[in-house]
Amino acid sequence: MGDSSRLVSALKPFCDKIRSVVEAGSEIAVVTHIDADGITSGSIMATALARMGAKYTVRTVSDMNPATIDRMKAEDHEFYIITDLGGGMAANFRKALGDKWVVIDHHQIPEQEIVTDDAGQVMNAWKYGIDGGIEVPAGGMAYMVASALDRKNRDLSCLAVVSAVGDRQDQGDKRSFTGLNSEILDTAKSMGLVNVDLDIMLTGRETRPLHEALAFTSFPFIDGLTWNRDNCYSIFKNAGIKLKENGRWRVPAEFSQEEKSAILDAIAKFVATSNKTSPGVIDDLIGYVYTLAGEDKRSQLRDAREFATLLNACGRIGKPGVGVAICMGDRNAMLTAGEEINAQYRTTLRNYISAIFSEKWRVTDDGANAFVNGDGLVVQDMLGAVSSLLSGSPTLAGRLVFVRTLAPDGTYKFSSRKSLGCASRANLGLVMRHCAESVKGTGGGHAAAAGCRIPSSSLDSFLSCLKAAVNDEKFATS
Repeated sequence: MGDSSRLVSALKPFCDKIRSVVEAGSEIAVVTHIDADGITSGSIMATALARMGAKYTVRTVSDMNPATIDRMKAEDHEFYIITDLGGGMAANFRKALGDKWVVIDHHQIPEQEIVTDDAGQVMNAWKYGIDGGIEVPAGGMAYMVASALDRKNRDLSCLAVVSAVGDRQDQGDKRSFTGLNSEILDTAKSMGLVNVDLDIMLTGRETRPLHEALAFTSFPFIDGLTWNRDNCYSIFKNAGIKLKENGRWRVPAEFSQEEKSAILDAIAKFVATSNKTSPGVIDDLIGYVYTLAGEDKRSQLRDAREFATLLNACGRIGKPGVGVAICMGDRNAMLTAGEEINAQYRTTLRNYISAIFSEKWRVTDDGANAFVNGDGLVVQDMLGAVSSLLSGSPTLAGRLVFVRTLAPDGTYKFSSRKSLGCASRANLGLVMRHCAESVKGTGGGHAAAAGCRIPSSSLDSFLSCLKAAVNDEKFATS
């Protein structure tokens, strides 16, 4: 477990730096990633700046690479706050932006970057012995900065909770939080912003009819129910569960504890007749749910996981600005745009997954590693979402999953995940960084989820590097 006291003492000089930039009237660019954690961390910083009366803009990018840094330099802002991106790139920032930048992040960084950060510009969980893969996301780090800038920013703790579920850091028992995430959650609970309950974890707890919520739940994947609305409807109907009230479909959050037992029984009976799904999935359906008490019932923002999914959809489908507006309090533009974005995102994802499984040539699987070729199918911003979904698919259980696609600029972008039940000790963040750098690309991430971008001419040497590195003790998690 990390030691947050070291982090807390580093926050003071870091916040003083931001404060002096704001007081000087400098114009600040917040540059962040397009996923849920990027959108929340950028929004938390933007909200803190807005409350200080700062001049700021928010910009989202799909990854941080030399071309992105050149663009930032050309825009010539007076100061840059980079969130959820830029781990391992301090030297590049120094060269391009002088001392006009800070990074707030949680991706594992090389030792070199920790020891050379004399000016204290890198606010990264790993620097303080905190595991940024499971104990805190960028949203949590941004929250720590915001609440150190001003205690009244503690109301942003609920956004930090959204970022933690969005980055799948609910890895404790029954999908609970550990480390710094649980400390931040305690703040949100004590302020009455978030309620935590043990419940059936279905996609769309607050917004979808029960049978649809089960059909859209892909973690865990239940053969015959996942993506099959008709089967879900009939198992509940046959169990005598009341799906409608006053002519309106009931959403999962509205069912009583007693009804929830009946719902679980109905699912368990179906699973018992299926030879493709292990009975253990019923346990996987039960976990902690995080409800944002201040949001309307039946709203997409009331359940933290739904909120995170919506933000992810905004970013992946090219509308990250809608996500930022939502996080910063806009409820009008969001409700109209959000629904459409979400539907479009889900359809796109579903089409990708069915194409990957029906076009056999796309998957090369040796039992330990599965390489998925998304060329000409998957757009680069959707790559992470595709690899996450595939890592939950029973067909690829136990493997390291690598998904790639050819980007418009002629580079290859890769996203990797450890799938369900994968026993490999490979640290994907270290593997991706090492192999990408060996072919003059950039990469990194966490032990169980990472990505990279490489020149297309080096694909073969990159792949052979990968196959060797995943079995190399040097790149194993300790």
